[in-house]
Amino acid sequence: MESSFKGLILPLLLFLSMATPDANAKRLPFKAGPWKDAHATFYGNRDGSGTTGGACGYGDLNGGGYGLQTTALSSSLWNNGATCGACYEIKCKNSPEWCKPGASSIVVTATNQCPPNYGGQDGWCNPPREHFDLSQPAFLQIAEYKGGIVPVQYRRVPCKREGGIRFTISPKSNPWFLLVLVWNVGGAGDVQSVMIKGSNGQPWREMKRNWGQYWETHDNLVGQSLTFRVRASDRRTSTSWHVAPKNWQFGLTYQGKNFR
Repeated sequence: MESSFKGLILPLLLFLSMATPDANAKRLPFKAGPWKDAHATFYGNRDGSGTTGGACGYGDLNGGGYGLQTTALSSSLWNNGATCGACYEIKCKNSPEWCKPGASSIVVTATNQCPPNYGGQDGWCNPPREHFDLSQPAFLQIAEYKGGIVPVQYRRVPCKREGGIRFTISPKSNPWFLLVLVWNVGGAGDVQSVMIKGSNGQPWREMKRNWGQYWETHDNLVGQSLTFRVRASDRRTSTSWHVAPKNWQFGLTYQGKNFR
């Protein structure tokens, strides 16, 4: 009997020793990546108008959300919207005429796509180019307006956010179609998957990406408190238990637990 018990314990200890390093690796904070070369342009106006909306679905960037420290990404960086919310550190380089002297680097959030222009003459956002189309206020922090297109260096960096992850339940939802915008995500910043769980004992449900950072489920969860589990590209997860109360409403935003 004793030898049988030991035979069960040893494989279990071996499994735990193999599983623990990987589990710990998933919990490591997101780290800045290596510097790479690219180019940058700008869109919108000097006062920030013209940067509202975007292919990520964040809405009014000027009056809320991520503000004006934002960028649209070329197709090679966009990754079909999976990179929405990621943060990049960008600095102008090797262009004494167009780079602002002594300008420091800036950190911007990916909120939009710079679509390919296969019929145009420049095609700066065509694959395989890695290109940033910055809001004009962000661009003017590192380069001169008349520069138009400038060489830059960039790297992915951790996103520093105030408060928790925001879950905005779209007013376009109904009891059988729940559409949720996930934003203000810290750490890696982007969202790779979202799970949802009601308070009536149902199992976790995988939500489907609708577009940008809008996620959908067709489960009727009216009258239940809602728990969300967000997974970022660095494989870390953050669970916001009962973040939306039982009387949650369409059109409202609820604040959950962010990545550290």
